[in-house]
Amino acid sequence: MHFKGVTLLVTHYNRSSSLERLLFAFATLGCSFDDIVVSDDGSRPEHLEHIKRLTSHYKFRFIGTPVNKGLGNNINKGQDAVSTPFTLYVQEDFVPKPLFAEKFAYALKCMQQQSSLDMVRFYAYFRYPFLQPVENGFSEMIFSTLPWYFGYRKFYYYSDHPHLRRTSFFQKFGRYHEGIKVEKTEYKMMFAFLQNKGKALFYDEYQDLFEQKNSAEEPSTVRRNLWRESGNFLVSGLREVYRYVRFHYDLFFTPSSCRYPEETSFMFEQKFKHLDEVHLTRYELTNKLEEILLSIKEMPQQFRF
Repeated sequence: MHFKGVTLLVTHYNRSSSLERLLFAFATLGCSFDDIVVSDDGSRPEHLEHIKRLTSHYKFRFIGTPVNKGLGNNINKGQDAVSTPFTLYVQEDFVPKPLFAEKFAYALKCMQQQSSLDMVRFYAYFRYPFLQPVENGFSEMIFSTLPWYFGYRKFYYYSDHPHLRRTSFFQKFGRYHEGIKVEKTEYKMMFAFLQNKGKALFYDEYQDLFEQKNSAEEPSTVRRNLWRESGNFLVSGLREVYRYVRFHYDLFFTPSSCRYPEETSFMFEQKFKHLDEVHLTRYELTNKLEEILLSIKEMPQQFRF
């Protein structure tokens, strides 16, 4: 099945076998696109050599960089190379499942017919908490700050996981921040999407269209910290409270959109120096919480919750 007007954008870093697996999976499913862009983030020579060999089997454009500049830059330069109206964004460690082609065709139709729709999400780690069923297994994502839309998970509206979006995405939501950690890059885009009133659909069976595979030979290049990963009771409680307060604060008081190609996160924040006192309070709280978490980590096992 050929998807006219769509470019497959794949971001890659040191996992060329995973990239080959992804391209092979799409070909096996009979999925083809007007264009395929592989944006590389300064991979090692052996992976670049592997990618070069792949060009004899798969047709794609390679967008490289001499040094690693982070996920934000990798997505930005890849998206800049796209010329079709729609972009299917997938990181190299995902694999499409047999049902993908059918559901993607419907998602593309929705995007073509509904100009107000900005994105369709195909994968997640958990079900988005507030959904309004549409049809064909998709639902509209509902975000609101009203108190009965409880919990912090409602803020995870945007995700870097596989999704279809308009190639004009940057015009409405800004570019990805560069020069910062992967988690913060996604976090800022998440709030840019909410602050600019983005609208998206979510596939209800959120792990039926893609599978995320990280082999021992090519493991994930992202390392989560204690704050994100710990199942400690005290840490989990602090994390819940912190996220609820922090997310609401950032939604209303922290501008998140990055509008210019040369704009780094530092330059962007300098534009809003009038918020420095408020930011200081937030950062002091963050540092204090991190100190608590480190002290828990160093605690003898018998004294942990």
